[in-house]
Amino acid sequence: MFPLGSVHFPYTPLALRVFEPRYLTMIGQLLDEDDPEFGVVLIERGHEVGGGDRRSTVGTMARLVSVAAGAEVLQTVSVGAGRFTVDQWQDDEPYPRAEVTPLPGLVWNDALTPLRIEAEAIVRRTLSRAPEEARWDADTELSDDPLAAAWQLAAMAPLGEYDRYTLLRSTTVGALLREVIDLTLEAEILWSAE
Repeated sequence: MFPLGSVHFPYTPLALRVFEPRYLTMIGQLLDEDDPEFGVVLIERGHEVGGGDRRSTVGTMARLVSVAAGAEVLQTVSVGAGRFTVDQWQDDEPYPRAEVTPLPGLVWNDALTPLRIEAEAIVRRTLSRAPEEARWDADTELSDDPLAAAWQLAAMAPLGEYDRYTLLRSTTVGALLREVIDLTLEAEILWSAE
């Protein structure tokens, strides 16, 4: 498990600069596996380093796709896979571990296409007006797979981590897209007022 200060979504890339000894150990062990995956959860409160943090109960599996070694660090790239719930945290030695249950994957329905198109237009418009520190560019290309595109829009939406965590917990694609629209419009209104 890799607790982070940000939410990771299915179908989206995750670049990490790994330097803590326990995570270097974790990545080293993953490289020995045929299908190297690790769980990513949001740190809801506190700081992960040294423990004492509070971790979210829903996370995303990250499939390791590349590792590059540097001086005392590893640069890794993973892609979000399925979501899970944390059943129980185990000892953090040698690195954080947990027992998890996979969540069912969301199912795409072509009737949602107009909602996906609306969500994309709102996210792209808001990103084009977002503060400089926005994580994504408004011109970022989306997947041709509509389910992947829905998750990518959730990742692109210029939102805070609490709102992003709300999106991660969606139980249907329709609910995910509606929340992307509503939360992005709220964010846009807040920026306009500043």
